[in-house]
Amino acid sequence: MLRALSADFLKIRGKGLWLLIIIAPLGLIAMQALNYGLRYDFMMKSYEGRLWDGLVMDNLFPFVPLALFLGATLVSSLLAGIEHQLSSWKQLLALPISRTAVFSAKYVLSVLLLAVSCLLLTLGAAVFGLALGFPHELPYEDLLTLSFWPLIGSLPLLAFQLWLSLTLKNQALPVFLGIAMSLGSLFTGNLGDYFPLNWPSLALQGEHHVLYLGMGTALGLLIALLGLLHFTRKDVD
Repeated sequence: MLRALSADFLKIRGKGLWLLIIIAPLGLIAMQALNYGLRYDFMMKSYEGRLWDGLVMDNLFPFVPLALFLGATLVSSLLAGIEHQLSSWKQLLALPISRTAVFSAKYVLSVLLLAVSCLLLTLGAAVFGLALGFPHELPYEDLLTLSFWPLIGSLPLLAFQLWLSLTLKNQALPVFLGIAMSLGSLFTGNLGDYFPLNWPSLALQGEHHVLYLGMGTALGLLIALLGLLHFTRKDVD
């Protein structure tokens, strides 16, 4: 798998994936820069005494699950598209490397790419808050959990999107479903705490957030396993 992962890192060079990973968190920070820039006095007064909490939990976090779902959709499609566009599946799978390693490497790479984006969001939020004159005592726990707990909660959708993207040559359906689920997640709050699209939010803000972290991890691995089993038995073009 490490060999396949190393090869995948080389394949994504110059494919726009790294640009996506960087732009997404910068876009969220830029949106808050505009928000605070236009309403600076109001925002500072409203969150007086809890400036960091206001930035992280009230203004940045509501957009994180949607950004993660869209990111998972695009990352999965772009990763799979590299092989589909070059029609290189037969050549790749003819190499002395197992299909399990190929699928696992792409899953690990997709998780790593989203993790890098989440880390950039955390760093961006810290720099932005300090630039606004917030207290220098950084809320490290809140900043780190801002992105990484929702990321764990979004693992089931990432695994599902990667499964579809790798097994379907036409990326229209995976991208359509991913965007539909991403936008639909804005309106699924009343479907209950056990609805997977609600887990990124509950993993951070839920009363039993550890439960949702565990469920996100377990269901993500289960869907990835099902995708792996299908991938290892599927004929390729």
